[in-house]
Amino acid sequence: MSKKGLNLRISERRLNKLRLYAATKEKTMTQLVEDWIDRLPNPETGDSSSTP
Repeated sequence: MSKKGLNLRISERRLNKLRLYAATKEKTMTQLVEDWIDRLPNPETGDSSSTP
């Protein structure tokens, strides 16, 4: 699996909150974001009215 980058602009307050949460869970911020993305429901296939 190839890795890709993601640039995200968020407030400093949210960034600090994410850093603190990651530290308390002993995870990286990348691991947290990947976990949250993996929890999203899979888009329905065959529905041309929505974009992926």
